Amino acid sequence: MHDLQRFLNTLPPAAVDVGTVALSVLAALLLHAATFRVLRRFAARTPGSVDDVYVDHAWRPMRWILVAMALASVRRPLRLPDRWDDLWTQMAGLVVPLLMGWFAIAMIRASVKAIEVATDITVADNLRARRRRTRSAILGRIAIIAIGFVTVCLMLLSIPSIRSIGVTLMASAGLAGLAVGAAAQPALKNIIAGVQMAFTEPIRIDDVVIIENEWGRIEEIRLTYVVVRLWDERRLVVPVSKFLESSFQNWTRTTSGLLGSAFFWLDPITNIPRLREKFEELVKADPLWDGRAYVLQVTDTKPDAIEVRILATASDAARAFDLRCSLREGVLAYIRDEMPEALPRRRVAVDGQPLSPG
Repeated sequence: MHDLQRFLNTLPPAAVDVGTVALSVLAALLLHAATFRVLRRFAARTPGSVDDVYVDHAWRPMRWILVAMALASVRRPLRLPDRWDDLWTQMAGLVVPLLMGWFAIAMIRASVKAIEVATDITVADNLRARRRRTRSAILGRIAIIAIGFVTVCLMLLSIPSIRSIGVTLMASAGLAGLAVGAAAQPALKNIIAGVQMAFTEPIRIDDVVIIENEWGRIEEIRLTYVVVRLWDERRLVVPVSKFLESSFQNWTRTTSGLLGSAFFWLDPITNIPRLREKFEELVKADPLWDGRAYVLQVTDTKPDAIEVRILATASDAARAFDLRCSLREGVLAYIRDEMPEALPRRRVAVDGQPLSPG
């Protein structure tokens, strides 16, 4: 031990300081690696995957937080010149808020991801899951913006020159605020609309909507815009304010179940009870039908045709569309093969001749 102390005394002070810093950083990295190795093993043994999400998101910011703590712990033994000591203090004023804000944002993102993992929107009745995902996504982004703003303010306040400039500009803050507010009015409008959407919930993630004459599902809700995945895999990006100011169709606002319909124009002499029996047979044999309701009705008449409407329920929009197509094909095939007289015909009457189809 005395030999080591004697050896250290022979080294230049700068070399000792560099070695101290290097060893402290190495110790922090080793502690970080060991800690997260244990945490990952513990998370892997638990039945859920929520803890895995938190561990994964905390890994990177905690690495640098431990390094910063290690450097802070060896700050006093270092023999730094006054100029370097002042620089160290200023850097600490910037790094500490940055790391704490980074960690807080990482935990918010982990919470949003954990809610996504814990809520399954692939089930038939997914209204509660979609509500939780939507609120967590919007409120999470609002919290990230707030934390980012506070972090930047704390970093700037640690610099004396910028802090004094801020005090000087307080007198003109009103005019500056008006100018910035006028320039950023569209963005602020969408941000406020996003906050309002988090609580009023006109749409939720995975909702089926028709907007701008396009059918699609809500794929992503950002703070200022919404991404709608259309039926042909295109993406429609819509400002959030449009969902609060303009009318649109939400097919899954209260439940995911839908009522599918199809229409046929048939001859007035069609045997409706016979066609209804076949329709009932087709519906009950179709696995896409959810068992709630079905009906076949004559909904309109014209001199040479009648309108027949069929309705059947399905558990969601995709199944409702497929069920409509399946029933339409089945009814058409039955009419073609078994009831050709039901096909619409145009009849003409000639003086002195009986009425005949033409």
